[in-house]
Amino acid sequence: MTSTSTPPGLARFNALEEHAASAELHEVCASTAWVTRLLAARPYADTGSLYAAGDTATAELTPEDLAEAMAGHPPIGRPEPGDPTSTREQRGMADASEELRAEMLDLNLAYQDRFGHVFLICATGRTGEQMRDAVKERIGNPPEREREIVRTELGKINRIRLARLVDED
Repeated sequence: MTSTSTPPGLARFNALEEHAASAELHEVCASTAWVTRLLAARPYADTGSLYAAGDTATAELTPEDLAEAMAGHPPIGRPEPGDPTSTREQRGMADASEELRAEMLDLNLAYQDRFGHVFLICATGRTGEQMRDAVKERIGNPPEREREIVRTELGKINRIRLARLVDED
């Protein structure tokens, strides 16, 4: 017989007061619309349903919602001071040479000038060189194509962060 009990981390999240759950979800994604959608679907029976709700909410973000979500992400190579999440996610840049850091700064600025927002990539597990190569490749994209790539990358980031949120340490 298989167990149908909710995993402990998910049960903890389901039991949070709305304001506390909202705060935790805002740590996952800065989009208010995304957070609202996930709060409305609580409680979650399993992590699969939580991830599916996150994926659906990401897919339904308007351009304004997507901009709000991206505004919550620091540029690659410059994690927010004191923010363990961005530091952990951008670990691939931690040992980057000064030359690579300077190149990423220039590329980030060029990307932001072109698209009007931060270069967003799921940096977890990527090296500094891989992130540099990705921004070089993507900077030539048409804005519509780039917006869909950003949405996909945001979805990957949100899934990783949701998994951490409900993971039992």
